[in-house]
Amino acid sequence: MNLWKLNFKILLFFSLIIFNLSLFFLYKDKVVFLEWEIFYLNSVSVIFLILMDWMSLLFMSFVLFISSMVMLYSEDYMMGDKNYVRFIYLVLLFIFSMMMMIMSPNLISILLGWDGLGLVSYCLVIYYQNIKSYNAGMLTVLSNRIGDVCLLLGIAWMLNYGGWNFFFYMDYFMNMSESKFIIVLVVLAGMTKSAQIPFSAWLPAAMAAPTPVSALVHSSTLVTAGVYLLIRFFDLLMNFMVVKILLLLSCLTMFMSGIGANFEFDLKKIIALSTLSQLGLMIMVLSMGYKKLAFFHLLTHAMFKALLFLCAGMIIHCFMNFQDIRYMGKLINYLPLTILSMNISMMSLCGLPFLAGFYSKDLILELSSMSEINFLMYFLYYFSSGLTVSYSVRLVYYTMIKNLGYISLYNFNEESLNMLKGKIGLVFLAIMSGSMLNWLMFFNFYIIILPKSMKMLILFIILMGMMLGYECSKFMFNFNKFSKNFLFYYFLGLMWFMPMIFSYSLNKMVMMNSMIMYKSLDQGWSEKLGGQGLYMYMVKKSSLFQILQKNDLKMFLLLSLFLILFIYLN
Repeated sequence: MNLWKLNFKILLFFSLIIFNLSLFFLYKDKVVFLEWEIFYLNSVSVIFLILMDWMSLLFMSFVLFISSMVMLYSEDYMMGDKNYVRFIYLVLLFIFSMMMMIMSPNLISILLGWDGLGLVSYCLVIYYQNIKSYNAGMLTVLSNRIGDVCLLLGIAWMLNYGGWNFFFYMDYFMNMSESKFIIVLVVLAGMTKSAQIPFSAWLPAAMAAPTPVSALVHSSTLVTAGVYLLIRFFDLLMNFMVVKILLLLSCLTMFMSGIGANFEFDLKKIIALSTLSQLGLMIMVLSMGYKKLAFFHLLTHAMFKALLFLCAGMIIHCFMNFQDIRYMGKLINYLPLTILSMNISMMSLCGLPFLAGFYSKDLILELSSMSEINFLMYFLYYFSSGLTVSYSVRLVYYTMIKNLGYISLYNFNEESLNMLKGKIGLVFLAIMSGSMLNWLMFFNFYIIILPKSMKMLILFIILMGMMLGYECSKFMFNFNKFSKNFLFYYFLGLMWFMPMIFSYSLNKMVMMNSMIMYKSLDQGWSEKLGGQGLYMYMVKKSSLFQILQKNDLKMFLLLSLFLILFIYLN
């Protein structure tokens, strides 16, 4: 039995059924609560709840569709891997955790899914068992633990209200100053899962996982779990000041990751930083008060970003697991269908007209022009959108236009049929999903009235981004440590030193102190005064006694001599 094909068919079947169900719920405006009381103790009822509305069902159908395509794609990508059954089970466990999180309006069942996502993503990041994967996995899981702890504190705080079904208490929370604690904790949890500043370091590090996992986990599901949680708590979020801080942090995340991607040479890390930029965009839109629009961009982004990861995986697979873009070039001659799919997803990411990304991104940019945000946010937002086009054009230049690098074509793998089948399903949705969701989700049209200069600003930003990307690909950065600008390049290219601050610096302090303690106590005083010191003392004394025992006649005569001398002197 082919497990890959079986799982692909099951996931695709459920995806299509749930999609049709979501359309029915959307059309009828229905919401279904399924409630199962597990136990009741001292006026606290522990209830397992399932919330089915058009939003949760639509998100689930998209997750299942991407998972089915990843399963089909993985058959050839993971070929020759001895632990492929473990890989399949981990992916299925991940999907189950995601379902738990999506369908729960209850903080406890959300935590089950949330922790499941964290644990399974850790197992997938360390799938290739080497030191780099292990370090990346530890950074990922420990960053996510902060969010888990925040959710646990939120659960403890909600004990005051007699239950954990936050949907029932929304109106009550609105008028309570105490509920600020809960919303701050939920925002922190969302920020860790969606990798906003200062928790951004784990997302590029998590690229140590196999590429199909990156396509599923780090584009469409795990990283958007934080955004989805904030969408669920949206009414509460808009009531408090914390939304302004979230707006600033999401803007800075977009800006920082956009600049970082223009300095990066690792193919998967560029796409990871691009994901980080889009997550900042989603949370920024949410902070401005457009819940539906944030969800719309979440779904369209999932499609084209999953496709982009799968194309990158194909390139890496064909280059014999090589990821540096400086060694690539003229790939259109060798991987035509892959590069075609990659360009479609790239253009969708840039927001080129009438592709999936255009419908959400263009609407977001125009609505931000109408919103009451300050000039700094507005500038950062538009500049970050330009940087998105810039790193996309740079990536296209390195993979397509530039001459082939040093990789020998004798080692080159051909495009695989299963991988192409997995991508074709996503190609159609990367083109059509934006238009389709636009018609489905927005019954009332947004009326956007802007002056001509602001309308043309978006096109101008795209063109400027293209020029900047082409120029960036031609730059020769002087990475000599003694150059004036070395620290500046290093600062921009290394995500404002965030990976170093959150890994080396935290470790360094602990390691230095532990070394001092080890030297002064373990190998110092406790060694001298403890077991080892006592042992050396006993060895010295016993060796002395042994000398005395072996030379007893000599000692006797010597002592007699001393005694005679002593008597004589007295």
